[in-house]
Amino acid sequence: MSLRVENVSKRFGGFEALREVTAEVPRGSLTALLGPSGCGKTTLLRAIAGLETVDSGRILFEGRDITHLAPGARDVGFVFQNYALFPHLSVADNIAFPLRVRKAARSTIAARTKELLALVHLDGYGARRPFQLSGGQRQRVALARALAAEPRILLLDEPFGALDANVRKALRRELRALHDQTAITTLLVTHDAGEAMELADNIVVMRDGVVQQAGPPRSLYNTPANPFVLNFLGDASAIHAESAVAYVRPNDIRIETAPFPSAREARVERVADLGDHFELSLRLDDGQVVIANLRQASPVAPSMREGTRVYLDLTRAYAFEGAPSA
Repeated sequence: MSLRVENVSKRFGGFEALREVTAEVPRGSLTALLGPSGCGKTTLLRAIAGLETVDSGRILFEGRDITHLAPGARDVGFVFQNYALFPHLSVADNIAFPLRVRKAARSTIAARTKELLALVHLDGYGARRPFQLSGGQRQRVALARALAAEPRILLLDEPFGALDANVRKALRRELRALHDQTAITTLLVTHDAGEAMELADNIVVMRDGVVQQAGPPRSLYNTPANPFVLNFLGDASAIHAESAVAYVRPNDIRIETAPFPSAREARVERVADLGDHFELSLRLDDGQVVIANLRQASPVAPSMREGTRVYLDLTRAYAFEGAPSA
């Protein structure tokens, strides 16, 4: 099922959480709502689920206006950041709960629960209670429960936010594999740009209740609409020149130890060894500082010490008309 929101606005008292938001989630895609805390992404997700009313605009499922439908009539599965599992129920009963609400046959509930336990790699865990599981396992249970009633759209609100880095990485891979297996239309809320880039077919970047840019990850990375999108998808150094500002990513700076045409001269201020590469703080001849990454295998790497004079190619910098704030 495809999903589209058109000109959706939402206020909480004097706070405008969403301003004329328009976005699309193509059928069968995994789309990420990406932005900092307070940008409106969770409010939009809850509005799509029917857990928040909107002040204006429309929400369309497969072209059908469902803006005023009750949550139970929208055919969506919702995975909360805090899992929201029932502590007094077993894993199997948590997963089966939506089916019992729908009064499905016992045989159907048993078969579907067994199928979902296998799907989320929790075979043999059905009799356990949530407190007996790790955070990653509880998140799998929450995901299985959301899938139990076979929703046509899956909504995920920061599903990995409470997990440590290694577990998050493992579950990202599992979620993408699960999505590819089920082909369910999925909308994922996250503040982690790496997570969005890794998982999503499309990304909708939000800031202050407004969509900044939407499209495939590679398109947003290569052609950011403004400095905010550029910096949110990866750090960049701002380079000021009279009335203009350009932004350059650490991986886009070429470093040499000898002058060359159009080079900017700089001095190495700090060298951080990050294992597979060095992160360099470089002070330009006009006093500005830029951050650059340098591969360990680079022929100039052995020369990089504090105080070393270097020459930079900054031609891959991004310039924006009007230089809006990042």
